[in-house]
Amino acid sequence: MIISCATDDGINFVKRHFGDAKYYEIYELIDGKFHHIDRVINTTEDEEKHADPKKAKGIVSLLVEKNVNVGLTKVFGPNIKRVKKHFVPVLISVDTIEEGLKLILKEKEVIQKEIDKGENRSHINLR
Repeated sequence: MIISCATDDGINFVKRHFGDAKYYEIYELIDGKFHHIDRVINTTEDEEKHADPKKAKGIVSLLVEKNVNVGLTKVFGPNIKRVKKHFVPVLISVDTIEEGLKLILKEKEVIQKEIDKGENRSHINLR
């Protein structure tokens, strides 16, 4: 499982939409442990309009290139319906990436089942 965490500082989740983060810290879950594998800079352009499909496409292309199958954040916007075709959006209420990853570990079976649904997947709310 490869998880993308929406952040501006590498420690805390952004309190804005997933697509508005400065960075995506990428972690891989292997044998019950998380390994930081990359930091992706959000190079997508600002939205021309709210829920801009171009913005969703840009975020998806950045993360699919890294084989991300989970997007972890506090807030998703209306583009959640577009990104869930490519990875499972997971909503959390905790502030730090470390706390969020612990929630992923706790719910990994549920999340994996959603990943396995392919384009018919739904988001998961762990708030």
